[in-house]
Amino acid sequence: MLRSCIIIEDQPPAQRILQKFIKDVGSLELKATFSDALEAITFLQNNAIDLIFLDIHLPKISGIDFLKTLKNPPQTILTTAFSDYALESYEYNVVDYLLKPFSFQRFVQAVTKSAAVLSITKNIELQQEPDIPSTIFIKSGHDLIKINSSDILYIKSDDDYTEVVTTNKTYLSTDTLKKWLTKLENTFCQVHKSYIANTSHIKKVSGNQIFFNDELIIPIGRAFKDSFSTYFLK
Repeated sequence: MLRSCIIIEDQPPAQRILQKFIKDVGSLELKATFSDALEAITFLQNNAIDLIFLDIHLPKISGIDFLKTLKNPPQTILTTAFSDYALESYEYNVVDYLLKPFSFQRFVQAVTKSAAVLSITKNIELQQEPDIPSTIFIKSGHDLIKINSSDILYIKSDDDYTEVVTTNKTYLSTDTLKKWLTKLENTFCQVHKSYIANTSHIKKVSGNQIFFNDELIIPIGRAFKDSFSTYFLK
């Protein structure tokens, strides 16, 4: 499932860069762009948003003061040319701080980090709920095959299909990697543009590789390494 987001940025060139990066990253759905934080307040009162890309220096009200007005602010990634407010900003559900100008790779790292934080939060909430047996259907050709999601080691994207590698068999599925991310519980983490890993089955991490055993090894992508290391390798 796509995560919804908005942009609050008063400079049109910066707006266009963020809009392009959001479109290119593929996991976000841009709902609105605002040049004024006060306009965004009204929008947020009537719409549930997962993530805000927020400039600090805005007309009428600063980004930090804007965050102070929100009781339960969505996840926020600050986009600013100034680092002065970095420490203070983390008091307001800010998950990353992008200093302009930033690259697409750095943008992807911030978005990946925010997704990892969200995954951790949901995992904590799920741990407080009764355990429910988790099964999943794999769409393979015209068939639907029922398996235990806990048996999945990793999922690999390969052109028009995905390989679902389990503890005892590999299945070919017509579901995309993006769709798999919406189905799976929070032990699963995207570690590469082409791989989702079940962290509960990982035996070893060495360099940029994940080992499930001596033969089953998958790579860690550079854009995903920081969030994977921070939130799943404690």
